[in-house]
Amino acid sequence: MYKYELEIKGMMCSMCEAHINDVVRRNFDVKKLKSNHKKNLTTFIANEIIDENLLKEVISKTGYEVTKIKYE
Repeated sequence: MYKYELEIKGMMCSMCEAHINDVVRRNFDVKKLKSNHKKNLTTFIANEIIDENLLKEVISKTGYEVTKIKYE
């Protein structure tokens, strides 16, 4: 399992968090997904490595920008 931490530019409120969470859940098999607009951060657990370009692409379609991806 891999723990992901995404820095996301553009989240302003709890609805923004919900948009990010929805798009990530619809496109990837993830667990323990949580977004925090105050920290511009989204974290989740994935069973396998996720294509970073695809992750950025699906999030950018909602109007937000992934500025950093970190996983371990």
